[in-house]
Amino acid sequence: MIVASNRHFKRAFGRPDARLTIAVFAMVFGAASMSPVRAVTIAPEIAARLSEPQLLAYRTYLVSRADFERQQQVYWTLVDERRDHRRRKFSSRLPYTLDDYVLEQPPKYTGPQLPSEIATIVAQSKPIGEPDKPMPALTDFVENARATFNFAPERTTEHEFKRRYAADALAAGLSKDQVVRVYALETGGRGTYDMQAGIDPDSRQGRPISSAIGYAQLLGANSINELVKHGDRFVARLEAVGSPAQLNKATVLRAMLREARSVPNEWKDQVKFAQTPAGQGIHAINLDADIGPWLQVLKLKGLLETAAKEAGRSSLTGAELELMNLAGPRTGLEMMQPVGRTVPTANFFAEAAYYRNSVVREKVGAQLLAALDERMQSALQKAGSIDFALAFDEVAAGLPSRHARSSREPERPFGAALFDPNR
Repeated sequence: MIVASNRHFKRAFGRPDARLTIAVFAMVFGAASMSPVRAVTIAPEIAARLSEPQLLAYRTYLVSRADFERQQQVYWTLVDERRDHRRRKFSSRLPYTLDDYVLEQPPKYTGPQLPSEIATIVAQSKPIGEPDKPMPALTDFVENARATFNFAPERTTEHEFKRRYAADALAAGLSKDQVVRVYALETGGRGTYDMQAGIDPDSRQGRPISSAIGYAQLLGANSINELVKHGDRFVARLEAVGSPAQLNKATVLRAMLREARSVPNEWKDQVKFAQTPAGQGIHAINLDADIGPWLQVLKLKGLLETAAKEAGRSSLTGAELELMNLAGPRTGLEMMQPVGRTVPTANFFAEAAYYRNSVVREKVGAQLLAALDERMQSALQKAGSIDFALAFDEVAAGLPSRHARSSREPERPFGAALFDPNR
């Protein structure tokens, strides 16, 4: 039974995109009208290993799962349709209403579970395909930076990296509370500046689950996007310091900038470019003691600017800033609006991203914002968050660094030149 789908159909009929909705339901319900028995095919090698009772249980399970997957197909097709409709309304500067959203949570599977002994037989009978291509790791980013640009990120201590991050953040107009809370959420309050998603920052065990690295967990495409937008100003900042090390970094950044601008300035193109050796090499600048803090601060600063421009929001809490960082700037802002706060978070994420991130599931916008704040509050008690807060306090008080500042000018915060309002 596709009960949830019928509810969606009744509400969607007659809306601006009703023709598309009707076509979707005709397709899905047409498939659902087929005999469940005919729709289920069991591979001969699996059927040969199952007893009659097991075969019946497996067939019953497959029919139930197929019905559930049809419900999901209807649900997520409607979510995509509503999202496309909202984009058109956004372009026309029209306000959103409840009719622009799917109001139920995604369907949940409630049918029979597959008995473990059958699941084992099924798994053993499936042909072994090619192993998944491993996600690029930190070593790949660093190696591609060396091979493509002859660049090795300048490393420093964890506390010094936090100090430089704090100096750039304060110069950019970000607050200690905003930045430390984003760090607390993104890294669990114990992340290192070279932390990659999927790798435990303490044990260094695990395997990468995305290209996200650093305190703000920038993806490879984020690094490219920020470099394209701000690279010229940062090159100028490096050149203004004038030391051989900084001039060499400026030369490298110019080469990276040329490569980054050789592709269209569109997110999908930058995502694709981030998977190339040159794109991975650019991502390694997050690890550099001079460039990495600036790059991640710019990403957060951009969220503040978007909030001011698109929604007239002059200030954001740490949780609101993180919501924009997590879901995307405009999508995060949409969830903060009165209507967005009341509708399921599934409206704001692609299906794969929704199920991949446990914090967003089965909530409405306001509940997600509250969950982010709760997680932040807990992670603020971890050692990394405490050390980051201390770094902000030291910078704000003008206390000297406990670490040599390479060839940078000792008296001037490195972020000051980039964010000087008189420039």
